[in-house]
Formats: sequence, C-alpha cells, structure tokens
Amino acid sequence: MSRLRTLSAAAAAVSVAAGVALLPAQAQAAAGSVHLYKIYYDSPGADHGSNASLNAEYVQIRNTTSASVSLKGWTLTDASRHTYTFGAYTLGKGKTVTVHTGKGTNTAANRYQGRAAYVWNNDKDTATLKKSTGAKADTCSYNSTRVDYVMC
Repeated sequence: MSRLRTLSAAAAAVSVAAGVALLPAQAQAAAGSVHLYKIYYDSPGADHGSNASLNAEYVQIRNTTSASVSLKGWTLTDASRHTYTFGAYTLGKGKTVTVHTGKGTNTAANRYQGRAAYVWNNDKDTATLKKSTGAKADTCSYNSTRVDYVMC
C-alpha cells in the first residue's frame, strides 16, 4: 500500500510540474496581441480612384490584449513599401481600427493614409505591421482574385 501511495504521489507531482510548465504559454495566449485582422484589398466596383473607392480599400488591426496599446510610431507597409505611420494614437483593449487608403478625418475607429492612389494589389500582396521599435508585430499575405478580402 505504501508503494502505491508513493507512485500516486510521484504521478501527481509530475502532473503538477507539467501543468506549471504549460502556464507561461497559456498566460501568453491569454495576453493577446495587436495584429492584422482583415485586408480588404479590392474595393467594390471599378477602380476609378475616387476617394470613396480608395477608402473602401483598407486594413483592420485588432487589439486582443487586456490593455490599451499606444501605436505611435507603428507602421503598416505593403510589399512595395508604401508605408503608413501611426501618429499619436492608442488602440483600446479589445478594439479594432480600420486604416483606409484615401483621405478622411481620423477617429478612434478609423484612420486615413491620405493617399490619392491605391496601395493594396488586387491579386497578391503582403501587409506588415511593425512596432515603433522596428520589431515585426504581424504579417498577412494573400494571393487571389476570387475574393476581395482576406481574414488574417
């Protein structure tokens, strides 16, 4: 009986140790991230270059952390190196911001690059989101003309 208790205690200790080893990964997953969420790369209708058409081309960035995150100095870049740099802006916890290609008035939910030409290719491209330190936060690629957007 004593040997059975010793084996049970050892098995319990191994289980606890394994559980502790998993905690950092679980905690990290629970912490969330600021990441690319959706790229709407082919605005509806003909690409005639109107501001409305340019603004129908956009990238959404989502904050799944449990805290607000300052995006000041963060960049959003395509494969051709068109770059949008965030000014003073904080993305709230659990919030999504939409970065439009054209012109408009910035709000908490919508930011505007102020461009007069399209950025995102209608067939394939890669979006890269970098922190103000230059560290890569996320990338998202697409290679299709069958749909107009990609969920990252």
